[in-house]
Amino acid sequence: MIHRLRNLLAPAPHIERLPEDEVKRQYPLYRWRIMESTFLGYAGFYLVRNNISVVTKEMEGALGYDHSMIGTILAATAISYGLGKFVMGAWSDRSDPRKFMALGMLLTALVNIAFGSVGSYNLHIALWSLNGFVQGMGWPPCGRSMGHWYSVRERGVFFSIWNTSHNLGGGIAGIFAAWVAGIYGWQAAFYFPAAIALIGSVYLFWRLRDTPQSVGLPPIEEYKNDYTEEELEHGVNERELGTKELLFTYVLTNKYVWLLAIANFFAYIVRYSMLDWGPRYLQDVKEGSLHSGGLAILVMEFGGIPSTIFFGWVSDKLNGRRGMVGTLCMIPIAVAFGVIALTPAGHLWLDMCMLAVIGCFIYPVINLITIAALDLTSKKAIGCAAGFIGLFGYIGRTVQAKGFGAMVHHYKDVYSLETAWLIVMYSILGCAVITIALLAVMWRLKPKA
Repeated sequence: MIHRLRNLLAPAPHIERLPEDEVKRQYPLYRWRIMESTFLGYAGFYLVRNNISVVTKEMEGALGYDHSMIGTILAATAISYGLGKFVMGAWSDRSDPRKFMALGMLLTALVNIAFGSVGSYNLHIALWSLNGFVQGMGWPPCGRSMGHWYSVRERGVFFSIWNTSHNLGGGIAGIFAAWVAGIYGWQAAFYFPAAIALIGSVYLFWRLRDTPQSVGLPPIEEYKNDYTEEELEHGVNERELGTKELLFTYVLTNKYVWLLAIANFFAYIVRYSMLDWGPRYLQDVKEGSLHSGGLAILVMEFGGIPSTIFFGWVSDKLNGRRGMVGTLCMIPIAVAFGVIALTPAGHLWLDMCMLAVIGCFIYPVINLITIAALDLTSKKAIGCAAGFIGLFGYIGRTVQAKGFGAMVHHYKDVYSLETAWLIVMYSILGCAVITIALLAVMWRLKPKA
């Protein structure tokens, strides 16, 4: 069964090179097509992943769940997504993105429909864990596509443009889920996004393509005349790599990939603390509502769109010094969390402004960590490297999802609900400081060109 599926998802074969005039005409069209389909496709994945956080209070009221139980569901999907991103990342490096990504979107849509149809806690944990795992089929094929269609010297800006897809999808997910849940009940937050994802699956299969060579075009290095030192010396390696070679040659033996993975662990705690718990925090402490929770996610996600592109461009202009730019971006994040923690209830506008600041700077950091990993590996190992770093990131998300839920559940009885959340906020601030220290180690590092 697995062998048959691997054959079905295998990379598209190279075909005969098109005439030179056709290459010049079609290459820009295909580059746009890849950017468009992966951008909209990955945004769609977020509609069926970020839809749960804004309806946790409604689920608690309808199903009798508490903070700790919700934290367990969030933690389960976080670790399963991390594992899925790693496993599917290695698989996607040896697959056709068109089929791979379309199948992943189909599966996550079906799981969302099932999640909204049941009321069992154990089934909810199992289904949302499964959703996290198949969500791992979203990012890796996009990384493979971007690596094959955009060259090293333009990677910062174009990859950053693409990376804003999750800000678009994540931002819409929160406000859309809150809107439909307010009208039709919490189950609608899963049914409606699933319907969009089903359409998205068909769209990806129709629109996305594999490598340039699979449509009769030359590799991107030849088209853009953009070769690394290694490629100039040994030529462009278009051989598909095996799993062992992907892992041991390009990932597990690379000290900088490990450093980026650990930095990603703490950066994801910072990133997902407000995405997973922000709506509930505002309701518990800051006099927020269901719709203000959805707005909080929208503000944070959309705040990262222009900055992700800008700081990606800046990192290109600084010869690929992603670590330096990422370090500087973490500083205002730490300040913003301090302001939120010290701001009393009744100043929701200030909390929203600080969430926008966090979104503005955390998404460039996440983006630059990933680009730095791509700079240090082969384009044939992009999914595997990003999956490994993503695994650490989602272990971090698991820690915060379960840990922060348990902390609030415990300390609200010992002290008060407000004090419990204050302890959580200072914990997030500590993780931001650790991220700054780790990224600073890579201050001077830049890719070979």
